[in-house]
Amino acid sequence: MAKDKTGFKLIANNKKAYHDYFIENKYEAGIELYGTEIKSLRQGKCSIKESYIQIQNNEVFIIGMHISPYEKGNIFNKDPLRTRKLLMHRYEIRKLTGRITEQGYTIVPLQVYLKGSLVKVEIGIAKGKKLYDKRQAIAKKDMKREAERDFKVRNL
Repeated sequence: MAKDKTGFKLIANNKKAYHDYFIENKYEAGIELYGTEIKSLRQGKCSIKESYIQIQNNEVFIIGMHISPYEKGNIFNKDPLRTRKLLMHRYEIRKLTGRITEQGYTIVPLQVYLKGSLVKVEIGIAKGKKLYDKRQAIAKKDMKREAERDFKVRNL
């Protein structure tokens, strides 16, 4: 969770999304949060592994995102799994709506990060992978890892 020179600090990453889906387009969205949720996110207490994104009444919502309660928040803490609204431009929401009406497309959260003082979510339009696609991806990773290992051994 190191902050780089641009003010980008990664809070949560969804590696499972890259394994289960082909990511075609990526969008950046803000999240509507309360004060104690922001403080908890700054401490890095967030999980998006089981979350998904839904569009209702031309508004985008993230469902299943877990933000742990802030320890010092007492009565001000909200439900950790509550549905949160994502903040996007109207034309981006229309694009997303058009794409998910096509067969096989869905919207998945890819990562949550701090950009300056704002919390952002990167979401992607994704198409599900078949089992054989997943096997091919694993095989490619193994071959790449093996090649890097051989290269490292030769250069020592």
